[in-house]
Amino acid sequence: MKFKHIKYTLVFAALALINTGCNKILEEHPQSQVVPSFFTSSAGVLGGIAGVYNDIRSQWGTEGFTNEMQAGTDELLLGQSGSSIICTYNGLNSTNFGAAWGTAFQDINTLNGVLQYGQTIAVDSVTKKQYLAQAKFLRGFWYFYLVQTFGAVPYHTTFITVPSQADSRSTVDSIYALIISDLTSAANDLPNTATAPFLGKAATKPVAQYYLAKAYLTRGWLTNSASDFTQAAAICADIISKKATYGLDLWQDYGDAFVPANDYGKETMFVSDHVLDPKYGYYTVGGAASGGAAQNLSPWFTNWNYPNNSGINSFKNGSGAFVNSGTSGMIRDSYYGRPYVRLCPNYFKWKTGPNTGKTFFLDQAFTNRNFDSRFANSFYTVYISNTSVTNSATAANNSRGIGYTTVIGQDTAVWLPDFEVPGAPQFNGSVPFKGIIVPPSMWSNAIFPALKKYMDPSRGANFNDPSTRPYVLARFSDVYMIAAEAYFKAGDLVNAAAMINVVRQRAAYRKTNTPAQNAAAVAAMTIAPTDVTLDFILDERSREFFGESLRWQDLVRTRSLVNRVKAWNPEAAPYIQDFHMLRPIPQTQIDRVTEGPPFTQNPGY
Repeated sequence: MKFKHIKYTLVFAALALINTGCNKILEEHPQSQVVPSFFTSSAGVLGGIAGVYNDIRSQWGTEGFTNEMQAGTDELLLGQSGSSIICTYNGLNSTNFGAAWGTAFQDINTLNGVLQYGQTIAVDSVTKKQYLAQAKFLRGFWYFYLVQTFGAVPYHTTFITVPSQADSRSTVDSIYALIISDLTSAANDLPNTATAPFLGKAATKPVAQYYLAKAYLTRGWLTNSASDFTQAAAICADIISKKATYGLDLWQDYGDAFVPANDYGKETMFVSDHVLDPKYGYYTVGGAASGGAAQNLSPWFTNWNYPNNSGINSFKNGSGAFVNSGTSGMIRDSYYGRPYVRLCPNYFKWKTGPNTGKTFFLDQAFTNRNFDSRFANSFYTVYISNTSVTNSATAANNSRGIGYTTVIGQDTAVWLPDFEVPGAPQFNGSVPFKGIIVPPSMWSNAIFPALKKYMDPSRGANFNDPSTRPYVLARFSDVYMIAAEAYFKAGDLVNAAAMINVVRQRAAYRKTNTPAQNAAAVAAMTIAPTDVTLDFILDERSREFFGESLRWQDLVRTRSLVNRVKAWNPEAAPYIQDFHMLRPIPQTQIDRVTEGPPFTQNPGY
């Protein structure tokens, strides 16, 4: 969210007591002077809201939170340089999880202050309504994250000013009631489109409606409530019917949703801003920052180490595995990004069981690639030489029998086709290849098609700095997909298929196609009502939202996490259990509750 004409910076880390409430923490680390009277001025109310929006950037786009929202699913495996705990569930416990817990409750306390004391601010009624609606949206937003992640959590709706070391968990029902109440109120009072001072992509009426629909849908899965599914579908249908009023729509080309110039465009609904602004002070330009709060490093977590693993004379060993050899055909640049290699697409080919001979990546998620543009628009499969390399005919492991020099900007240094190529990695059939060809049989956690949706080439010479692109939390295409899932659960397969077809038919479009080719692709991508199953919806969500930090919540919401992981993820399958549908309550929370009944942990941890 962008704020116009605000030049101050507020620190709302304070009163983290919210529900973690600890005298010792507050005494040793005082972080704020916020008192109730602060929220009786328009500047205080606006500052409180700004502080909460700013805190969202400390989670979405960061390494720990990206792992939390994506790792250990059917989509992704552990990258060569990743951490295995969340990816595999092996050893996952209360001491290595939950960075967002404190931030969420800290922000909820700030929002409670805004809502409790902001009723008296001296502004016109329209402005006051918008301020309070923003606060209700944000409280509902954070509680929705918490209840999906941890289940029953503490319920607080009043501003806490006195430290306490007592706290308890409420019920999931009461938390959902609050979420739905807050988001309903926010949707009623927020403007249709962003208005000052809430510019950029702060919450608007359709954003609140989107999260409200998702809350109804998620609660419906928990309680098997037909009315919740009906409500979710109706809300989505309302958003879609009024998309012109809201300034929302799908781009004709799927890839345009991820063009940096379109970051705040018609398909983007809600983002966490990471603009380079001195008032935030999170990193120094050119400082090659490597992590930390509020830094958007998301473009590079699913990026292989192309500067170190693109040896020009790489070969296939006796086991059929790729072996890096020779001078690298690539150097690091801003276009292909930093190689963190934390996660990688699930390339694993099953040798036994019902999925024998299949990979999740190519055979379950990104099928029909001839007509579906989303694979090509989501991943780098061709790396054009950005450094000139001279390869001698007699160089070690050069089987081509020729020498040559690669031409920057013209020759292909690495090609990662989605099909097998005879002669790879040095030959395309019988034709010598200047670079290397790495087909699916040679993919590993060290070399794979990199996710390109959020790459940030704009940093130029400072390409090791964090991305200043916003992290997109919600796109308009998800309104159709949430509607489809709600219709499916309500037993209306006709409307479920219709919603999915909007998304699939858009994915059929390619700018390079002729009209006839696009028409043929649309026909090939159109499904019938009888095609709609839960697995189909989950596969479609993977095609549409791969790498967009929705997958863990998708699988948990649909009660599919364990089954899908056991079916497709060989690293996590031996360890995942039903209790992993909830994350562990952070140990710091449990330890700080020393008065009254102990704070309980989720079962299994």
